[in-house]
Amino acid sequence: MPAQTLAAQPGRWLWTCREGFESHLFEELLWADANPRLLGPALLESERRPDVPPAFGRAAEKVIATWAPPGGAQVPVEDILDALSGLPTHVPWLLRAFTPDSERGNTQAGRAEALEAAVRAAIPPHRLLEDDHRARDAGALLVGLCVAPDGVLMAGAVSAREALSLAPGGRRRMKRAGESPSRAAMKLEEALDGLAHEPGRGDVCVDLGAAPGGWTQRLVARGARVVAVDPARLMPELTKNPKVQHVQQSAFAYAPEEPADWLFCDMAWRPQEVAQLLAKWGRRRWARNLVANIKLPMKDKNPLLLRVKQILVDDGGWEGLTVRQLYHDRDEVTVTAHRMR
Repeated sequence: MPAQTLAAQPGRWLWTCREGFESHLFEELLWADANPRLLGPALLESERRPDVPPAFGRAAEKVIATWAPPGGAQVPVEDILDALSGLPTHVPWLLRAFTPDSERGNTQAGRAEALEAAVRAAIPPHRLLEDDHRARDAGALLVGLCVAPDGVLMAGAVSAREALSLAPGGRRRMKRAGESPSRAAMKLEEALDGLAHEPGRGDVCVDLGAAPGGWTQRLVARGARVVAVDPARLMPELTKNPKVQHVQQSAFAYAPEEPADWLFCDMAWRPQEVAQLLAKWGRRRWARNLVANIKLPMKDKNPLLLRVKQILVDDGGWEGLTVRQLYHDRDEVTVTAHRMR
């Protein structure tokens, strides 16, 4: 790890990740011949962006300009606007200032907030898009200002349609809803937030390893019917809900009576065995859509993920596979896929 934060080189790609996972993202980018370089905690750069997004990359933007003034002096807003002047103006901008997701990076949050406000005030309002949910449909440009420790500032941009995440630095913070039993509900909300469609009223969902019911709770709130599979008990409110059928048996032994619209899985189990279970559901066409959380080992995370992908695609026939470590994931990744009938 560099003693001080390094500034990315203009023309290269700036990546963010979870602190402590820099080596895993570096390895993924190295395998993709992207010539990566470590910039500091939670920050890397690469020569290019791989066709298949790396699992441990939260966000990626092409670098426009960087600053590292002596003593961490503040970069004039005029210099930032000058650097952004070459960006397309025929599409709206989604402006985001962010800090690296690291212990030192978080100390720069106030600086990032003030900088975004200053730059935003200097840009004509009609050029800025406020609602990131409209960004992809509007063909917007995501413009990022990475406020890093040691006075480093980096400006980058990427088409919203090609962005890994529209959240600042890829940190999509979800709020706890009601009496959700754990952060599991937030993991699910973040996973669904990135999909083109999500379960809704009347959809049949199977939740493997459901107890105590964080994912089931959020699916029912969307109007879905849920088959919750787990030998353990669910929250009392779910056992009384007519939209929930609790099957108290092992997820590995369960077989559905009819195909489901969605398969969900958040089991604290060995990753290859979970992947084989999910592959069985795909191979037998028991579900059309998949959202699952895969727990990671302490070592050899990337080789394990390669094996998981192979099992899901080659053995399970799942299509459109994505594997991402989301903001609310820890030593785990979120997998999404679909199966065409």
